[in-house]
Amino acid sequence: MGGRLARAFRNFNVESRARREISKEKPTPAPRHSTSRLDELTEHPGIHEEIYRKDDKLLTLLKDVYVKSRDPPVRVKDGGGEHLPCKQEEKRLTKLGHLGDLDVKKVPKGKISIVEALTLLNNHKLHPQIWTAEKIAVEYSLELKEVNSLLEFFIPFTVQEFPKETKKAI
Repeated sequence: MGGRLARAFRNFNVESRARREISKEKPTPAPRHSTSRLDELTEHPGIHEEIYRKDDKLLTLLKDVYVKSRDPPVRVKDGGGEHLPCKQEEKRLTKLGHLGDLDVKKVPKGKISIVEALTLLNNHKLHPQIWTAEKIAVEYSLELKEVNSLLEFFIPFTVQEFPKETKKAI
């Protein structure tokens, strides 16, 4: 409904408004810069000759120029050493691996994979007396402070199933 009303106002008296716009005096355009005109080349034929004329003095100076370039001496690279990191990181094998080729095989010391993190959090939750922060730190080559932070701030999810009679009450 609103579209019809808007269209009616937009189309009201269209022809007279269009005639009024067409009959208005057109503004004169700004003058063009003199270098943008192409007809100057046709007015002065000497410009074409000047452009295409060879200057003998400049040609002789150019012929006198001699450039010697030398490549820097090539260094022999020993066995692809540029691919090795500067600091050799110690790596350890991961504890788990259920996904075969998709699993991470080696992890730098001081770090753990996602699967290991979930496993150690779950083990600590189920058996906190056995899986203490000190044991986790030794087992996974981590710092004790980081393990304490991990156990404090990250909690794995638990799945709870409600009996059928309590489902109706909820």
